[in-house]
Amino acid sequence: MYYIGVDLGGTNIAVGIVDESCKIVKKASVPTKPERGADAVVADMATVAKNLLMELNIPMSEVASAGVATPGTADTDRGVVVYCNNIPFSDYPLADKLSSLLGGIPAYIENDANAAAKAEAFAGVAKGAQYSVMITLGTGLGGGIVIDGQVYSGFNYAGAELGHIVIEKGGRQCSCGRRGCWEAYSSATGLVNITKDRVAEAAEAGRKSSIIDAIDGDMSKISARTAFSAMKEGDDLGAEIVDEYISYLACGIVNVINIFQPNILSIGGGICNEGEYLTKPLIQKVFDETYSREGTPRTEIKIAELGNDAGIIGAAVLGR
Repeated sequence: MYYIGVDLGGTNIAVGIVDESCKIVKKASVPTKPERGADAVVADMATVAKNLLMELNIPMSEVASAGVATPGTADTDRGVVVYCNNIPFSDYPLADKLSSLLGGIPAYIENDANAAAKAEAFAGVAKGAQYSVMITLGTGLGGGIVIDGQVYSGFNYAGAELGHIVIEKGGRQCSCGRRGCWEAYSSATGLVNITKDRVAEAAEAGRKSSIIDAIDGDMSKISARTAFSAMKEGDDLGAEIVDEYISYLACGIVNVINIFQPNILSIGGGICNEGEYLTKPLIQKVFDETYSREGTPRTEIKIAELGNDAGIIGAAVLGR
């Protein structure tokens, strides 16, 4: 049997046909264009899925179910997106709408971060782990918790918003309205903001740095890669920024480990492309501070394996 997985984003709708071993057989994407309304977005999901099945010569009778990894709060029992701030879903019956467009096959939904965590638990770096947590470092900081193969989302489907635990009371403004959230410091956006602040301070103090020379006064040139690249070239300011960023990231991870003690904590997102420049100091900082540091075994911290395919795979396995 095959499964349809949909990774719904504010920019693109990615659809994949996934086999029983959780491998993507074929995938395609189209622009989301959310301004068209919810029904048009769902219609595109179904159209792309049907086209992929036709290209693969797979009849709908061989498709067990479909799933959608969606932004926002997903009531997984009713298949309803309660709220989504960048796609026009408000108490929208997404699962039923998609099912009806796909010949009545079962359809399921899940929050996108939770779906990615489930994908890693089923087919990625946390496969076989009884307890796993995944965090994603992107524009925001997403989180997902999987216990005995099931996503934990709380009684109101809004659980595991790990990016909104506070690590600096009264600190940086977060998009959620609070100050000092982990997301405000450890997302890719957080890293960019830390870099901009430290570069501005260094420039005002007359410090020398390859970052200051490279941006030539244009802060818009700073990205999440800037500080890491400078550090690798031996730049002291770059090294200081990276250390500050990793310290904040470690603080949040320690909190998560102390609460959940998962077998595996996986990290996804573009920042993970830094490899050991990120993980080596991060793991040391985490293990220096976790409550379980004197005991064994300890949580393993690993880079997520599935990358951009995690949403599709996670959505596809929702019915399993």
